[in-house]
Amino acid sequence: MLYLTLTPKLATIVFVLACLSGYQYRRSWVAEGPRWQLWVFGLFTASSFAILAFVPIDVS
Repeated sequence: MLYLTLTPKLATIVFVLACLSGYQYRRSWVAEGPRWQLWVFGLFTASSFAILAFVPIDVS
């Protein structure tokens, strides 16, 4: 069976990108920007946090 793990460096990069994407989502939402931007930023943010929540981090 294939076990997928994240390295701490990759997990940190994914976390930072998710935070930046969430910030952009909020800016687009407040400015009532285009709907496609809300979907792109929102889906990227949600999928990034789901990856961080369900994929284990290899700390060994």
